[in-house]
Amino acid sequence: MQVKFYDNAEDELLKFAVIISKHGGKWVFCKHKERSTYEVPGGHREDGESILDTAKRELQEETGAVTFNITPVCVYSVIGKNRVNETGEEMYGMLYYADVEEFDSELHSEMERVVLFDELPDKWTYPEIQPLLIAEYQRRFVNGE
Repeated sequence: MQVKFYDNAEDELLKFAVIISKHGGKWVFCKHKERSTYEVPGGHREDGESILDTAKRELQEETGAVTFNITPVCVYSVIGKNRVNETGEEMYGMLYYADVEEFDSELHSEMERVVLFDELPDKWTYPEIQPLLIAEYQRRFVNGE
């Protein structure tokens, strides 16, 4: 599995949106009903949807976020076969960062719950991808590069 980062890409290539988010300085993660691991909110772009609308929808569906500020970070790609890519060819997504101010009182998705972490978790749903996305966000925004 290989993850690459780009400053931009053609819009039609962007199939996914992943949203790294924080609330009150804590990392926001989701716990899926069928898994014992934690994941960053995100998902597939629907037909006719802008990639920003995909990010907003996925953040709302998976975390219950109702008030937030969202910012693009970069384009990423994943090369290699995985649960959402049977061919292993390069697939592109847009990485966002969101500062969540308020959550709805309940979730209406496949997620069991939202968990806020002071430190990044040990049990990742996508350990070959998501820690790299967070490191790239930190490199670009937190470390000031």
